[in-house]
Amino acid sequence: MDDDGRPFDVFSKQCPSRGTLEHVTGRWGSLTIGALHEGTLRFNELRRRVDGVSEKMLSQTLHALERDGLVHREAQATNPPRVDYELTALGHAVAERLLGLIHLVEGRMPEVLAARERYDEVRMSLGAR
Repeated sequence: MDDDGRPFDVFSKQCPSRGTLEHVTGRWGSLTIGALHEGTLRFNELRRRVDGVSEKMLSQTLHALERDGLVHREAQATNPPRVDYELTALGHAVAERLLGLIHLVEGRMPEVLAARERYDEVRMSLGAR
């Protein structure tokens, strides 16, 4: 329930749950959460694990996930400074469900690839007329 006693509804554009869902299910958010489920990582370790993410996008993603309470950032006063990122309890709960989806997609990729091939063949034959 929100401050006015209304239930949260991700389908409503004003509901704050929509923003959190976008942070979790966006490309970089889901990959970052999945990578952090494996354990605590430093920024550059995380950037290497999430292949293709830019430094700027990873930084923005981590800030959003930290603000939503899914990621904990631990800065240590060492020289050079060390910053570690890890999932919170809420982040782990989200990651468990997200990883189920990730594993489902990975496991069904032969079907996806076959569907893509059929789709492309139909589109090519329609375009060739």
